[in-house]
Amino acid sequence: MTYAKRFTRAVAAATLAAGAFALTTPAAAQMVPFEDYEASDAVYEMVTVDIEPGEFETYLENLKNTWVAANEVAKRLGHIEDYAIYSNTNGAGDDFDLLLVIKYASTADLTPSRERYLEFMEAWGNQNEDSNQRTVREVYNKIRELTGQWHVREITLK
Repeated sequence: MTYAKRFTRAVAAATLAAGAFALTTPAAAQMVPFEDYEASDAVYEMVTVDIEPGEFETYLENLKNTWVAANEVAKRLGHIEDYAIYSNTNGAGDDFDLLLVIKYASTADLTPSRERYLEFMEAWGNQNEDSNQRTVREVYNKIRELTGQWHVREITLK
Protein backbone atom coordinates (compact mmCIF):
# COMPACT_ATOMS: atom_id res chain seq x y z
CA MET A 1 0.00 0.00 0.00
CA THR A 2 1.41 3.42 -0.93
CA TYR A 3 2.19 6.08 1.62
CA ALA A 4 -0.55 8.31 0.14
CA LYS A 5 -3.20 5.61 0.59
CA ARG A 6 -2.05 4.83 4.15
CA PHE A 7 -2.08 8.54 4.99
CA THR A 8 -5.55 9.01 3.45
CA ARG A 9 -6.92 6.05 5.43
CA ALA A 10 -5.34 7.33 8.64
CA VAL A 11 -6.90 10.77 8.13
CA ALA A 12 -10.28 9.15 7.41
CA ALA A 13 -10.04 7.04 10.60
CA ALA A 14 -9.10 10.09 12.67
CA THR A 15 -11.98 12.05 11.16
CA LEU A 16 -14.44 9.27 12.00
CA ALA A 17 -13.11 9.07 15.55
CA ALA A 18 -13.41 12.84 15.98
CA GLY A 19 -16.96 12.71 14.59
CA ALA A 20 -17.93 9.96 17.03
CA PHE A 21 -16.43 11.97 19.90
CA ALA A 22 -18.34 15.07 18.81
CA LEU A 23 -21.60 13.10 18.93
CA THR A 24 -20.98 12.08 22.55
CA THR A 25 -20.27 15.60 23.83
CA PRO A 26 -22.69 18.52 24.11
CA ALA A 27 -22.61 20.91 21.19
CA ALA A 28 -20.65 24.01 22.10
CA ALA A 29 -21.79 26.00 19.10
CA GLN A 30 -25.23 26.28 17.58
CA MET A 31 -24.82 27.73 14.11
CA VAL A 32 -28.03 29.11 12.66
CA PRO A 33 -28.40 29.13 8.86
CA PHE A 34 -28.79 32.61 7.37
CA GLU A 35 -27.82 34.20 10.71
CA ASP A 36 -24.41 32.65 11.30
CA TYR A 37 -23.65 31.33 7.82
CA GLU A 38 -25.04 31.15 4.32
CA ALA A 39 -24.61 28.73 1.47
CA SER A 40 -24.09 30.34 -1.92
CA ASP A 41 -26.70 30.21 -4.64
CA ALA A 42 -23.86 29.25 -6.97
CA VAL A 43 -23.15 25.55 -7.43
CA TYR A 44 -19.72 24.22 -8.36
CA GLU A 45 -19.51 21.00 -10.35
CA MET A 46 -16.20 19.29 -9.69
CA VAL A 47 -14.88 16.27 -11.59
CA THR A 48 -11.68 14.46 -10.64
CA VAL A 49 -9.54 13.00 -13.40
CA ASP A 50 -6.77 10.39 -13.17
CA ILE A 51 -4.38 10.64 -16.14
CA GLU A 52 -2.10 7.86 -17.34
CA PRO A 53 1.62 8.51 -16.65
CA GLY A 54 3.26 10.56 -19.40
CA GLU A 55 -0.08 11.78 -20.83
CA PHE A 56 -0.60 14.95 -18.75
CA GLU A 57 0.30 17.41 -21.52
CA THR A 58 -1.60 15.37 -24.13
CA TYR A 59 -4.71 15.55 -21.98
CA LEU A 60 -4.34 19.30 -21.37
CA GLU A 61 -3.80 19.95 -25.08
CA ASN A 62 -6.99 18.09 -25.94
CA LEU A 63 -8.94 19.74 -23.09
CA LYS A 64 -8.11 23.12 -24.59
CA ASN A 65 -9.87 22.18 -27.83
CA THR A 66 -12.83 20.40 -26.24
CA TRP A 67 -13.79 21.08 -22.62
CA VAL A 68 -12.31 24.60 -22.44
CA ALA A 69 -13.66 25.63 -25.84
CA ALA A 70 -17.16 24.34 -25.00
CA ASN A 71 -17.09 26.11 -21.62
CA GLU A 72 -16.07 29.36 -23.30
CA VAL A 73 -19.20 29.11 -25.47
CA ALA A 74 -21.37 28.24 -22.45
CA LYS A 75 -19.89 31.17 -20.50
CA ARG A 76 -20.46 33.59 -23.38
CA LEU A 77 -24.09 32.43 -23.57
CA GLY A 78 -24.53 32.88 -19.80
CA HIS A 79 -25.13 29.15 -19.19
CA ILE A 80 -22.24 29.03 -16.70
CA GLU A 81 -20.47 31.70 -14.66
CA ASP A 82 -16.94 30.34 -14.88
CA TYR A 83 -14.75 27.24 -15.11
CA ALA A 84 -11.27 26.23 -14.03
CA ILE A 85 -8.73 23.42 -14.12
CA TYR A 86 -6.75 22.58 -10.98
CA SER A 87 -3.76 20.27 -10.73
CA ASN A 88 -3.23 17.98 -7.74
CA THR A 89 0.23 19.00 -6.56
CA ASN A 90 0.43 17.16 -3.23
CA GLY A 91 1.93 14.03 -4.74
CA ALA A 92 -1.05 11.81 -3.99
CA GLY A 93 -1.28 10.69 -7.60
CA ASP A 94 -3.36 7.67 -6.60
CA ASP A 95 -6.33 9.96 -5.92
CA PHE A 96 -6.51 12.25 -8.95
CA ASP A 97 -4.34 14.40 -11.21
CA LEU A 98 -6.76 17.14 -12.28
CA LEU A 99 -9.88 18.75 -10.90
CA LEU A 100 -12.23 20.21 -13.52
CA VAL A 101 -14.59 22.81 -12.07
CA ILE A 102 -17.61 24.57 -13.57
CA LYS A 103 -19.42 27.31 -11.64
CA TYR A 104 -23.18 27.59 -12.21
CA ALA A 105 -25.18 30.56 -10.94
CA SER A 106 -27.70 28.25 -9.26
CA THR A 107 -29.03 24.72 -9.10
CA ALA A 108 -31.57 25.64 -11.79
CA ASP A 109 -28.70 25.92 -14.29
CA LEU A 110 -27.92 22.23 -13.74
CA THR A 111 -31.36 21.05 -14.80
CA PRO A 112 -31.91 19.92 -18.41
CA SER A 113 -33.16 22.68 -20.67
CA ARG A 114 -34.08 22.20 -24.30
CA GLU A 115 -33.75 25.94 -24.85
CA ARG A 116 -30.20 26.12 -23.44
CA TYR A 117 -29.20 22.97 -25.33
CA LEU A 118 -30.42 24.32 -28.69
CA GLU A 119 -28.80 27.69 -28.02
CA PHE A 120 -25.51 26.01 -27.15
CA MET A 121 -25.59 23.67 -30.16
CA GLU A 122 -26.28 26.58 -32.50
CA ALA A 123 -23.25 28.44 -31.11
CA TRP A 124 -21.04 25.35 -30.77
CA GLY A 125 -21.97 23.62 -34.00
CA ASN A 126 -22.32 19.99 -35.02
CA GLN A 127 -18.78 19.90 -36.40
CA ASN A 128 -17.33 20.76 -32.98
CA GLU A 129 -19.62 18.19 -31.33
CA ASP A 130 -18.48 15.47 -33.73
CA SER A 131 -14.84 16.41 -33.14
CA ASN A 132 -15.36 16.30 -29.35
CA GLN A 133 -16.92 12.85 -29.52
CA ARG A 134 -14.05 11.60 -31.66
CA THR A 135 -11.52 12.99 -29.14
CA VAL A 136 -13.33 11.26 -26.28
CA ARG A 137 -13.35 7.91 -28.10
CA GLU A 138 -9.86 8.05 -29.60
CA VAL A 139 -7.88 9.92 -26.93
CA TYR A 140 -9.60 10.46 -23.58
CA ASN A 141 -10.84 6.89 -23.13
CA LYS A 142 -7.24 5.68 -23.52
CA ILE A 143 -5.39 8.17 -21.31
CA ARG A 144 -7.71 9.17 -18.48
CA GLU A 145 -10.35 7.98 -16.04
CA LEU A 146 -12.99 10.18 -14.46
CA THR A 147 -12.82 9.19 -10.79
CA GLY A 148 -15.45 11.34 -9.09
CA GLN A 149 -18.03 14.08 -9.45
CA TRP A 150 -19.47 16.46 -6.86
CA HIS A 151 -21.81 19.42 -6.71
CA VAL A 152 -20.84 21.80 -3.88
CA ARG A 153 -21.78 25.24 -2.58
CA GLU A 154 -19.52 27.76 -0.91
CA ILE A 155 -20.28 28.43 2.77
CA THR A 156 -19.78 31.97 4.06
CA LEU A 157 -19.51 32.41 7.82
CA LYS A 158 -20.79 35.69 9.24
